[in-house]
Amino acid sequence: MDRRQQLTGQDLAHLWHPFTQMSLWPGEPPLIIERAEGNWLIDLEGKRYLDGVSSLWVTVHGHNHPAIKAAIAAQLETLDHSTLLGLSHPLAIRLAAELAAITPAGLNKVFYSESGSTAVEIALKMAFQYWQQSGQPGRKTFVTLEGAYHGDTLGAVSVGGIDLFHQVYGPLLFPVHKLPQPHCRLCRLGLTHPACDLACAQALEPLLAAHGQEICALIVEPRVQGAAGIIVQPEGYLRRLWETARAHGVLFIADEVATGFGRTGSLFACGLEGIEPDLMALGKGLTGGVLPLAATLASDRVYQAFLGRFEEFKTFFHGHTYTGNPIACAAACASLELMRQNDLVAGLAPRVEQLRQGLAAIAHMPHVIETRQQGLMAGIELTADKATGQAYEPGLRMGHRVIMACRPLGVIIRPLGDTVVLMPPLASSEDEIAHLLTAVEKAIAQVTEGRQP
Repeated sequence: MDRRQQLTGQDLAHLWHPFTQMSLWPGEPPLIIERAEGNWLIDLEGKRYLDGVSSLWVTVHGHNHPAIKAAIAAQLETLDHSTLLGLSHPLAIRLAAELAAITPAGLNKVFYSESGSTAVEIALKMAFQYWQQSGQPGRKTFVTLEGAYHGDTLGAVSVGGIDLFHQVYGPLLFPVHKLPQPHCRLCRLGLTHPACDLACAQALEPLLAAHGQEICALIVEPRVQGAAGIIVQPEGYLRRLWETARAHGVLFIADEVATGFGRTGSLFACGLEGIEPDLMALGKGLTGGVLPLAATLASDRVYQAFLGRFEEFKTFFHGHTYTGNPIACAAACASLELMRQNDLVAGLAPRVEQLRQGLAAIAHMPHVIETRQQGLMAGIELTADKATGQAYEPGLRMGHRVIMACRPLGVIIRPLGDTVVLMPPLASSEDEIAHLLTAVEKAIAQVTEGRQP
């Protein structure tokens, strides 16, 4: 038995993959990635694939960047791990200061965890406890968006809105208020943008007028609802929500786990509309996509509500074993330094425009009903009938078939249903973006039109 057969057998026997129907997994022997170079993943046979999904939206500078590797190695020589419960360490301190400096104004306090979902969970708990300790204990509910995705822990699922992922857990979840999804092509209000005057955002005003005294926070994925299919919010939508929440004294939680660190073409999506949230969740690209680390940032206003005498028990009783791990913090500090040195965000514009032009061509394909883009986040939605907008039958797994057709062409991407997601590393070159677009266009033609690449 060769190495590939051995690993495949062990995978099939023991490994339970996320978001995967495991009964179908043996029918497509797993692609086993052994190493990576730059923006490319390499399998056991040495075949190279462009990492077109940034290894689940996290890769910033490419894989195995020498500066990040050096920072990790140096940190391993001094301190591998130490708790932040009752102690501190230099890298956690340095990174917290840097995050406070680069995030929207007022977010001066940093609480670490290990994933975007836990960062959201922490933000929800902070918002809830804030009101319990601020003289308004009746504020116990949240407002979220239809189609939202904030992670897979129970609090994050409660404020999520994708029934496919979340419906089975209904009895475990707390109730929330939901706003219409800002999906202009499929507007639930039956309106057309821009004549609608952002009616989906205006829906927040009567909701808060009626229930404001029971609502503690509004949570939003700024500018892009990622897992919903890369749904890009219309210009001004985010600011309208923020201004309305602020007028009613409701806390604003920005979930920038997927949109942060340059992914939308701005360092943070909130910056695109001048939003200053009360709480912000960060993850994914925080370490450049190298190690698990997340952070929840809080305003001074929120933080002050947790201060008091010991016997008042206003403490935020929450913490993780690996909170603020020094090695992960070292990777994050190195990644932020690389972003500064390379002026990475400012340099994204040519690649964003190249992606836009490529998507414009793909949008004319017979079975593409819409392309959506914000920065280097893009979705290509497939349709069985472009004239009527009829969707493919789910069992056809057209999105999955397209991403599988991309593999022989040297590209790895993932679908969200029948929306094909493109999320290349921020450090992608012109040639790499061109390779991605060419492969995806060929794969879509092959799967939907029967044309061979």
